Amino acid sequence: MIVPDSPGPRPRLDARAAARALVAVLVAGVLAGCGATVAGHPVAERQTSITRHVGTPLPALLPGQDRFPASYAAVVLPADQARRAAADLVGVPPGARADPQDCAPSTPRFDTDRTAVVVGTDDGARATLTVELARTDQPLSGLRDQVRRCDTVRVQRGPLANAVVTQLDPPPPIDADDALALRRTVSGPVGGPGLTQSMRTLVAQIGDVRITVTYMSFGDGAPDTTALDHVFDATVANVRKG
Repeated sequence: MIVPDSPGPRPRLDARAAARALVAVLVAGVLAGCGATVAGHPVAERQTSITRHVGTPLPALLPGQDRFPASYAAVVLPADQARRAAADLVGVPPGARADPQDCAPSTPRFDTDRTAVVVGTDDGARATLTVELARTDQPLSGLRDQVRRCDTVRVQRGPLANAVVTQLDPPPPIDADDALALRRTVSGPVGGPGLTQSMRTLVAQIGDVRITVTYMSFGDGAPDTTALDHVFDATVANVRKG
């Protein structure tokens, strides 16, 4: 049986015209994507070099008491106390030996305008919020790489041994050259038998200034991440304006 053709002329598709139409659709889609606004928070990119110098003296960029929650009494530390506080936050006190050896943190300089530290203490919660501003000629990527390869470090000081365990968390959404987040525990005889320090740390870098804000507590209570975020955001804003 022969089936008759449909009445009227049958349209033919020109291959070149179809190709041109497809390209036009793809280009329009790309342009629309480029022009779209993506809602959300700024996210720091991975920093590979230092691109600018922040001229404001570091002590002037520390957050004041008004930037800490009311339960935290804030005190700016002199150089000798700042040195001890910085060592506590990394779990390696001065004179201690780290194993692996290349996991020992770099020693910060505490001469004029190299490091500034303020500590807020909540006696009721047995917790502290420490802000450290440090000038550096190294990008934050170096610290990130060290944390990845040094997740567990044994620290020996005389007869005392501690275990320092560190892990990276997702980076905070912040307007900075680079940022990271980490959690750390220091277990062993730090200040007493069986005492464990628990820390949450947010780090950002803007130019040659590294911003480190750490919530440290003793015990099993939940960390005050709201206070940590608030002080971190305020400090980054200070440095960005500086």
